[in-house]
Amino acid sequence: MPQEIEAFFYEYFGVKLVFNFTGLVVASCFYSLPFMVQPLQSGFESLNKNMLEASYISGKNKFETLLRIAIPNIKPALLTAIIITFAHTVGEFGVVLMVGGSIPSETKVASVAIYEFVEIMDYTNAHIYSAIMITLSFLTLLGVYIFNGKQKRILTGISK
Repeated sequence: MPQEIEAFFYEYFGVKLVFNFTGLVVASCFYSLPFMVQPLQSGFESLNKNMLEASYISGKNKFETLLRIAIPNIKPALLTAIIITFAHTVGEFGVVLMVGGSIPSETKVASVAIYEFVEIMDYTNAHIYSAIMITLSFLTLLGVYIFNGKQKRILTGISK
């Protein structure tokens, strides 16, 4: 079955899925997509139903309502979903190693590099890579927290 999938992608899209960057991106997207569902579901559930109904009454179809009403009003949830999915993908190890391998300058990512440094007992470089990933994760989450706080103040009408 995996050979048929790869043959399909190669035949119709000209994309080789195994041991290259494009295949790594496709596999990571499929693997990390479920982590996006919960924040988006919470965002859509928090939407004011009256806004959606007003959009339908004013003649907008479902697609226009989604683009012009729903998505702009769930920006914090959308950003959170994107960041969580991205963070999961950055830290992913199994799919990256299985699909992308560890080809230098092509498919080698930080999580695989940390694994390889630990494997050869180069703990100094493993700690440096790990510290960089932790710092980037912290800064990203801090940015999301600040953005969501600002959006909440804007939506509730509270200004500093």
